[in-house]
Amino acid sequence: METDLCLESSLWVGNKRHRAVLTGWHFKWTEVDKKNRDKKTVSVPVSEVVGVEEGRVEILPRKSAEDTDKDFTVFYVKRSSSGGSYGLLWRLGRIQFSCPSRALRDQWTKQLRTALKTHSPLRPHKLLVFINPFGGKGKGRQIYHSLVAPLFELAGISCHVIVTERANQARDHLLKKDLAGFDGVVCVGGDGMFSELLHGLIGRTQQEAGLCENDPAVTLQPCPLHIGIIPAGSTDCVCYATVGVVDPVTSALHIIIGDSQPLDVCSVHHASALVRYSVSMVGYGFYGDVLAESEKHRWMGPLRYDYSGTVVYLSNRSYAGIVEYLPADPLFSSPRDKTRCLSGCSVCSRSTERLFPQSSESGSLYSSHFSQLSADSEGEWVSVEGRFRCVSLTCMSSSCARSPLGLSPSAHLADGTGDLILVWDTHPLAFLKFLHRHTSTQDQFDLPFVEVHRVKAVRFSLPKNRDEEGQEEARGASVGTDEEERGYVDAIGRVDSQQHLADGTAGRDQTGKQKTAAPFLCGLCCRKPPSESVWNCDGEILPFTEILCRIHGQLVRLYARGIEDGAAIDSCSQEIDESTARCSRY
Repeated sequence: METDLCLESSLWVGNKRHRAVLTGWHFKWTEVDKKNRDKKTVSVPVSEVVGVEEGRVEILPRKSAEDTDKDFTVFYVKRSSSGGSYGLLWRLGRIQFSCPSRALRDQWTKQLRTALKTHSPLRPHKLLVFINPFGGKGKGRQIYHSLVAPLFELAGISCHVIVTERANQARDHLLKKDLAGFDGVVCVGGDGMFSELLHGLIGRTQQEAGLCENDPAVTLQPCPLHIGIIPAGSTDCVCYATVGVVDPVTSALHIIIGDSQPLDVCSVHHASALVRYSVSMVGYGFYGDVLAESEKHRWMGPLRYDYSGTVVYLSNRSYAGIVEYLPADPLFSSPRDKTRCLSGCSVCSRSTERLFPQSSESGSLYSSHFSQLSADSEGEWVSVEGRFRCVSLTCMSSSCARSPLGLSPSAHLADGTGDLILVWDTHPLAFLKFLHRHTSTQDQFDLPFVEVHRVKAVRFSLPKNRDEEGQEEARGASVGTDEEERGYVDAIGRVDSQQHLADGTAGRDQTGKQKTAAPFLCGLCCRKPPSESVWNCDGEILPFTEILCRIHGQLVRLYARGIEDGAAIDSCSQEIDESTARCSRY
């Protein structure tokens, strides 16, 4: 049987003799001294062998090959610490063996390649690659051709490469072009490029299934193609949260070995129409204001986020709103349970078993849950109303280099839920404490003005008559301002614009009486704050304030495996498979 495949012989690495053993699942080699005593052993899972080449071969930084009759080279995944990151860096390990004969060399290369096919069935053979040449520092093409393409070639992966020339080109291609024959799609860029692939693949899948994405109650079909991310953008939050590091070589190796990480997706709707999909964060208040402010200062580059964050914090804004949410079952997990979603996460694994039962029933995991969105289960929704510094919903930890634990450290990638974070209006210094805790290991939820709930759906609306007040306040604030400020206020007030136009005239005379609080004038900007914020959806501003968010469990799959636990990997690497039964000895 192929699964019982085993081969053992003496091989040489340089002038040192090694005993090499190939079992069904592992390839290991042990240095043997002159007295035939074992010394250091290296064990590599067959699934993490990248490629096998005859002769003496180098791949990175430049490819070189020397064809020799008795040598072969094995390339494999080699882990190392990532320094400040929580994940592990993957590097291309290389070991060159010399055999006593060419026949033995051929036997080893054949058996290793057979083992790869047997134990790595999910490895991609053909990929569709989109490169964003403008993202980040504009090095997408260089990163792909110098670091990624040689690895794909070594692994025998053929690629069709498209260098995008405009926004949404990748999304449109996935929606309209023939994707037959591709095992997955890869983006070389940042979170914006990933979002294009996400929207394109989900939209294409629903089109082919005959489903309407605009219906917030519809059960979406999971996407059949995997998504790979080669980080090359100014923000790479999704890559960081699913791999643990932002490194092109690490991500390329995850793609090559066919890792598969399911990912929850949040659909955002307004008035029964789909607005956008999100996998990272949907944020209102502080995070929305920071994004809106940063759009005015794009010339500053990534520094604009620091500057805008400072400006918005000094503005000391809070917003009135009504938040309704559908709680998830607390028996499965909690946002305060101090667990982290790591590779092989038991919470996500149990969710897969629970939400994808072995049946012929098609659909995503919410086939059994989202009848709860219908009117007959309205009683299960929880509603809170008040003034908030920020309202955030995240389907993952949303960790990044600056916030290693993220917005919600115990959030899970694939449990079919999201974490709703409510930060009530509070003193500016208390809010600063909340923000600062994101950069440390302190619990940002252990504050009296902060709530976090694990949810399956969220609705946000403005309190009664806030629509009319917001429009009038926006008009008043625009008087006497410069053109740039007027454009900003108009953008803030453009929420359900048709209703505003209809109600604006009737409410104009009453607005002065309805206002009860004196406006806060920012000492830095001397600007009257808007009564409404905007939603930040994975780095894009949404045009609506009142939205419905629904979590779709495991809707897409990435070429990733989650953040690896370094301690567990070190322990596992020490285990040596002693089984040599049914081996052929040479």
